[in-house]
Amino acid sequence: MANRRNSGQRAGRERTQRQLRVGELIRHALVETLMRGELRDPDLEGVSITVSEVRVSPDLKNATAFIMPLGGKEVPRIVEALKRAAPFLRRQVGASATMRYMPALSFVADEAYEEGAKIDALLRSAEISQDLSSVYVDDEDDEGR
Repeated sequence: MANRRNSGQRAGRERTQRQLRVGELIRHALVETLMRGELRDPDLEGVSITVSEVRVSPDLKNATAFIMPLGGKEVPRIVEALKRAAPFLRRQVGASATMRYMPALSFVADEAYEEGAKIDALLRSAEISQDLSSVYVDDEDDEGR
């Protein structure tokens, strides 16, 4: 039976130090390229994009960038535009990153923001806040004794 906690897009084996280092190098170079606004795609015109993480495959041949546009609007359209611009972005990132081989870039919408919003909404719900307040009252009673 698969563990539900590890079944998402970001699940997988533990990343090596090399994968983490290469992923961060690509992420920084990708952010710099996107900030310069060199993309001529009308769907990406004037859009601020957050690159939260870049995951690199164990053989360093593929890299997946988890992205989210500022405000979280029109995510599928922006992901498709970045997929169209992937060869150009790969060349730009390869020019700024000093790597022997530049991985193929793919883009995926980052769902961590949505998950965080769901958890925040749950914690703010009346039922949960009532349970949390009773736990804190019980802890204070135990400390007072």
